Amino acid sequence: MRPLPAVSVLLLSACALAACSRDAATAAPPSTIPASAAGGQCLPQVRDGWIRLVPGDDMPMDAGYATIDNPCDVAVVVTAATSKAYADVSLHESTLESGMSRMRPVPELRIAAHGQAMLEPGGLHLMLMAPHARPKVGDRVAIQVRLQDGRRVDGDFDVRAMTP
Repeated sequence: MRPLPAVSVLLLSACALAACSRDAATAAPPSTIPASAAGGQCLPQVRDGWIRLVPGDDMPMDAGYATIDNPCDVAVVVTAATSKAYADVSLHESTLESGMSRMRPVPELRIAAHGQAMLEPGGLHLMLMAPHARPKVGDRVAIQVRLQDGRRVDGDFDVRAMTP
């Protein structure tokens, strides 16, 4: 029996492991794929997006709402959102506790296969902080939703006035 096959198997295994590892210097950047052009990859879709514009300039924050549909056969996890229009975008949830409204950051949002998440007033929403330029009613703001696997999904959000 020759030891060469065992050495070959070990070398091939080491090469395969090295090829599968993701070194930060060589890793490809996350893809930015519009939901309508997923190119065969199943992606969630952001629809009916709107931003509630808080009146006045003394409150440099707004709130974003939308429906995120997951038509995929597997669950997806939303971990972040970004926008060129705001310095900070984060996922929050408003709840009512002992008669008091509370708002807390949410680290991630899991959407079941063939499910949907509703970002709506009084519940889950995007907290949009420190606008670079104050949006106006009627503007459209692009917001990217980031998934746990690194992919991003674009959404358009219409700016609306805050109603009493």
